[in-house]
Amino acid sequence: MGKIYIIDVTNRDGVQTARLGLSKLEKTLVNIYLDEMGVFQSEFGFPTSRHESRYLQANLELVKMGVLKHIRLEGWIRATARDVETAFELVPNTTHLSLSISTSDQMIKGKFRGNKTRQDILEMMVEAVEAAKSLGAESIGVNAEDASRTGLDFLIKFGLAAKEHGADRLRYCDTLGYDNPFTIYTSVKRLAEEVGIAIELHCHNDLGMAVANSIAGAKGAIDGGQDAYINTTINGIGERAGNADLLATLLAVGKSKGFAEKYQLGEPIDLSPAWKIARFASYAFDVPIPINQPGVGANAFTHASGIHADGVLKDAANYELYSFEELGRGEPEFVETGREICTGQYSGISGFTHVMGRIMGEKAISFTSEAEARRVLELVRYANVESQKPLVEDELVFIAQYPDIAKKLLTLTPLNH
Repeated sequence: MGKIYIIDVTNRDGVQTARLGLSKLEKTLVNIYLDEMGVFQSEFGFPTSRHESRYLQANLELVKMGVLKHIRLEGWIRATARDVETAFELVPNTTHLSLSISTSDQMIKGKFRGNKTRQDILEMMVEAVEAAKSLGAESIGVNAEDASRTGLDFLIKFGLAAKEHGADRLRYCDTLGYDNPFTIYTSVKRLAEEVGIAIELHCHNDLGMAVANSIAGAKGAIDGGQDAYINTTINGIGERAGNADLLATLLAVGKSKGFAEKYQLGEPIDLSPAWKIARFASYAFDVPIPINQPGVGANAFTHASGIHADGVLKDAANYELYSFEELGRGEPEFVETGREICTGQYSGISGFTHVMGRIMGEKAISFTSEAEARRVLELVRYANVESQKPLVEDELVFIAQYPDIAKKLLTLTPLNH
């Protein structure tokens, strides 16, 4: 049987959401948290964007350093040979690429304005795959944008050409959230059977079915004899109505009726960081977690009805499908109501060392000299300038532990430099 792998795209699709974004340090923390969970791959950015290049290089260094222990880092680019070349020029140590091009007649007519034909689409994709292979890409995913509105016969032809020239996966993009669990299952199963390549599911939530479609698509890929790769974002944050939520997808794979008995994850996932990563994303994006969000919403484990309260007190399994402990919830939260010292772009050395010394547990930071403290403080100031919000403890600890990497994350080189 094929297996299911998770590719989180928060650092690509999530950050290109209108009105939202993450600093390079925040994107790095997302990669660290995803690695901690056991997520297979992070689509960590855009290697053709100059402002991303130092961040991308720095995170690839974290892989070499063993800070990112398991996760693969994949860059997203357009499926053109020139974009592939630019990616390797700006980020020479690129190893995993996702190449994207529109395939539907709607996009060919409405986006390319009739200047491209289906044959042009195929040729551009093949040239991009060949360029990526020649420049040393270790894995290549080919994205059929708007696949759910693309004729299946052309999708099969597209997938076969991608496979023939060295692609490892075909991404089926339900770009507008147009599919439903029944249509996506049928389409993906046939693609898996006739193309004979792993299928990646990229589902949007315009009709509220992103998670359901992702699970149904994964079932189709596996029933068709191939591995399935599901794209997710933390808290479902993504363009328009969002993407398949990371935690909800994992819960559906592992907890929904009868599914996990046949369709299993290819690598173990630790759900215990789920609460932490959801809260961090909410803070970093400045988007509240909905009260009814699966697993991490304020009401996910809250009971008011007398019947429900009585039942859950007798046996939690009466009204809870999974436990809050599994998701890293349950610790009390403390809010400072008296004096509080924060770090920021105008912090001084006294307040800064006080804050760092108050970080609890094994993460507590002390400095060997004032010079070391001032060096880290300067980086913290710049990180605050970039994010325009107080840094969380994990960000402060990261900067103190990896100051050289932090410096790269905070360094931008304008085009005219």
